[in-house]
Amino acid sequence: MSVPSRMAIALGAVLLVTFAAVFWFFLTAQFRTAIRLPADWGHTLLVPFIVGYLIWQRRKQLLACQPFRPAWTGLPLLVGGLALYFLAYLGPKSLIIHHNARGFGVSMTVFGLALMLFGWRSMRWLWFPLAYLCIFGQYISDGLIKPITERLQDLSAIGAWGLLNLIAIDTDRDGNVLTVWKKGTPHPLNVAEACSGMRMLFAFVALGVLIAYEGLPRLWQRTILIAMSVPIGVGVNVLRIATLGILATFDMNFAAGEFHNFIGLVWLVPALFVYLGILWILRNLIVEVPVAAPGGSRAV
Repeated sequence: MSVPSRMAIALGAVLLVTFAAVFWFFLTAQFRTAIRLPADWGHTLLVPFIVGYLIWQRRKQLLACQPFRPAWTGLPLLVGGLALYFLAYLGPKSLIIHHNARGFGVSMTVFGLALMLFGWRSMRWLWFPLAYLCIFGQYISDGLIKPITERLQDLSAIGAWGLLNLIAIDTDRDGNVLTVWKKGTPHPLNVAEACSGMRMLFAFVALGVLIAYEGLPRLWQRTILIAMSVPIGVGVNVLRIATLGILATFDMNFAAGEFHNFIGLVWLVPALFVYLGILWILRNLIVEVPVAAPGGSRAV
């Protein structure tokens, strides 16, 4: 199926408006959470733009797949996704009224639409951008994320306690409560409330997956870089808590509120450079050697 450019743009606009209308409740809930918790879920607002860029990069390969052959195997995914979404939206409450259940329904719908519009050949180039959108374009509810973040939060508190004492700032730890002492005055910092921060881990994983897929050719290289997301996330959170602990000795207001969120965003910048450093190391672990071709010439 080959569609003229103007018609394709018009149909795309209609489809986008229809999609937004159908999933308005999910999209607005997602937007509000990202704005309310920018240090934790603000990256979800960037994901659609990243996905758009990834698809634009693959435009030549996608155009080469024309004429598109719609795959009607996407219809069950489309119908199933819509059914799951409205079930998770309307109830009954005893079932799956849950943001991430609705997100799964949206994801099924997205893949079903892509198959029905562009067919299986195009999915070779579309599967990663669409999967990236569906996985990292939504926040994870506290009920699902808490068992993971609580353990990593403990590690962050221990790490920050050790770091603060290492740089000669007298600090006590009682569970997740750090007490920073300055001139005999205690300055408590509740890591669980003022600086949980481990929901930022999903931003680190999203960044790691993107850099790994786009920057590394081999599966084992990508796996290592993505796996490094967890220690990088914990390490940056240790530095984040230590920074707030130092600032709390001057003003306790630095340990909460908007400034607390700002510090979390600031620490994303050095995390990016850590990723790029690991990327450089992984790329240079293997040096491609030209293979000698018959006749003495060298094949590259």
